[in-house]
Amino acid sequence: MTTGGAPTVETIAERAGVSIASVSRVLNGHGGRPDTVTRVERAAAELGYVPNAVARSLKGGRSMQLTFAMQDIGNPVYVSMVREIQAITKAHGYRLLLHSTDAVVEDELAVLRSLADRTSDGLVICPLRITPEHLEALRTAAQPVVVIGSLPEDAPVDSVRADSVTGAEKAVRHLVETGRRRIAFVNGPADTVPGHNRQRGYRRALADCGLGLDPSLVATTDFTIEAGVRAVHELLEADPSVDAVFCANDQLALGAAQALHTRGRRIPEDVAVVGMDDTSLARASWPLLTSVDLGSAERGRIAAEMLLARITERDSSSRAPVRSETVTPRLVVRASSGPVRRGAEEETR
Repeated sequence: MTTGGAPTVETIAERAGVSIASVSRVLNGHGGRPDTVTRVERAAAELGYVPNAVARSLKGGRSMQLTFAMQDIGNPVYVSMVREIQAITKAHGYRLLLHSTDAVVEDELAVLRSLADRTSDGLVICPLRITPEHLEALRTAAQPVVVIGSLPEDAPVDSVRADSVTGAEKAVRHLVETGRRRIAFVNGPADTVPGHNRQRGYRRALADCGLGLDPSLVATTDFTIEAGVRAVHELLEADPSVDAVFCANDQLALGAAQALHTRGRRIPEDVAVVGMDDTSLARASWPLLTSVDLGSAERGRIAAEMLLARITERDSSSRAPVRSETVTPRLVVRASSGPVRRGAEEETR
């Protein structure tokens, strides 16, 4: 028996005791007699045979692989998306490749350009920033692409977005309704799409509620737990009168809660806390965290369906118009934003 080197069609045929033609038919998905298929698949597994995606795509036009590129694979928002995207694409016979970009623009552009090597049949990408270079790479992408995020109206690619502006407005209005007036805002980088939109929603809600914008109550940092801890410590040092903290995501909110606990500030009696994204972190914090559900799972599902539709469309002569969908946000109220409890002396005034 032939030994050494990477397994080939010939070595698999020798191990399985069948013809090379039979092995080729099975490995290329054309089937054969049940016993032949079983023997070939068993021999391929024993020899550690791995199909070459490039060769397969060049021959059949499909690699049967899709890619999902996001900022941070450890972020619960993207975990929710991955579950939905993989469930749908796997049901259609695709393997899902994951790639963390760390929100580095050049990395995101490299992923878009890599579609030309045909190792992936399509891409779902979540860029935090949209640059002219992004738009050009999207326009010239060699394979179908769907963006999870906000794009200019004339962008030539399907997209699904969260309405972060409305979500932020819901959060701030809720805090005002519970009696809060000194509402701090801990945001991520303001030059990102989510940072910009959540800042807009915060400012708009303050204005609608008759509250002035106090720049000293706004902190701009990173979308991380550690950044939330630092930001809230700094906010309270500068202004101890803060009675609520609205955070641009749940990670920041978890950091805010840690800072408040460290400083002996009770949640929600002294300071209410509200996050965004309604991830698993919101249900794991104590007290349970009020958060704005931006439909991360739903966005993942819609994106996967859009991508599969575009891939199928390549086999037809017609092209559907570019699609853009928006998922409606929903405020999920929990214990971290209970109403203000005023002292007996204040109540009798």
